[in-house]
Amino acid sequence: MPGVHQYGENEIASIAQRAHESGVQAVLLFGIPKSKDEQASGAYAENGVVQNAVRQIKKRAPDLTVITDVCLCEYTSHGHCGVVRLDGEHFHVLNDESVELIAKTAVSHAAAGADLVAPSDMMDGRIGAVRATLDQAGFDQTGIMSYAAKFASVFYGPFRDAAESPPQFGDRRSYQMDPANADEALREVALDLDEGADMVMVKPALPYLDIVRRVKKRFGVPTFAYQVSGEYAMLKAAALNGWLDERACVIEALTSIRRAGADAVLTYFALDVAKWLREQS
Repeated sequence: MPGVHQYGENEIASIAQRAHESGVQAVLLFGIPKSKDEQASGAYAENGVVQNAVRQIKKRAPDLTVITDVCLCEYTSHGHCGVVRLDGEHFHVLNDESVELIAKTAVSHAAAGADLVAPSDMMDGRIGAVRATLDQAGFDQTGIMSYAAKFASVFYGPFRDAAESPPQFGDRRSYQMDPANADEALREVALDLDEGADMVMVKPALPYLDIVRRVKKRFGVPTFAYQVSGEYAMLKAAALNGWLDERACVIEALTSIRRAGADAVLTYFALDVAKWLREQS
C-alpha cells in the first residue's frame, strides 16, 4: 500500500505524536512479532511489540486515545485468528482455547496503558470473556471496541500482506461472516453488546454501508467503520494513475461512511485527511 509503512518500536511514539498534533484523535495498533508460534505467545507477552508501543506512545502523547487490535493472527505461525487443530487436510479452530488467549492478550494491552481494546477475531463469546477478565484484573475502566460485524472480505488482501498474516492453509470464512448475510451482522452486534462491548465496528466500510446504517439505527451505540486496506488501495491506485482526484474521492468516500451512520472511521488516509481539513479551515 503506497504511503503505508511498518514502524519499529523506536519510531512509533514520534509517529503517533505527529498524528495527534495533526488532529488525529485515536490510533489503532497492530503488531508484528519477531517470531511466531502456534500458541501466539507474542500476542500476550509482557514486553511484546504492541505492549511496548503502547507504553512509549502514552509517554509521548498521553492524551491520544490508543486502541489495540486484539487478535492472534499476526502472532500465530499458521496465520489464523485462533488456536487450530489439524485433522488431515482439514483444520478446526478451537474456540474456547482461542478465547482464553484473546482475553489474556487484552489484559496485557490494558496493563500497558491501552484506552480501548478491540477484539477482531470473531470467536464466539470472546467479548464476555474479555470483559470479565479485564474486570477481574482491575481494568474495569478499559473500554471494548468489538469487531462485531466483520465480514469474510477479499478487501483485506493488502493488509494481510503488510501485516505478514495471511493464513498458511484454508481461509477465515468459517469464523468471519458471509458477505450476503446482513441479518447475521445484527445478531452478532446484539450478542457483543449483551456481553459488554462499549462500541462496535463494521468492517469493511464502503461495501457495507447498509450494515453501518442498520447497526446505528437499531442499536444507537457508538459505531465505527473500518475503511480497510483494499478500499485504500483502490482509491490510491486510481489516484496514482490519474483516474481520480485523490483528495476529492477520499473525502467523498469518508463522507459517505459518516452519512451512513458511522460515528468514527478508521482509515489509512488519516494523516492526509487531517492535513486537508486543516487547509480548509
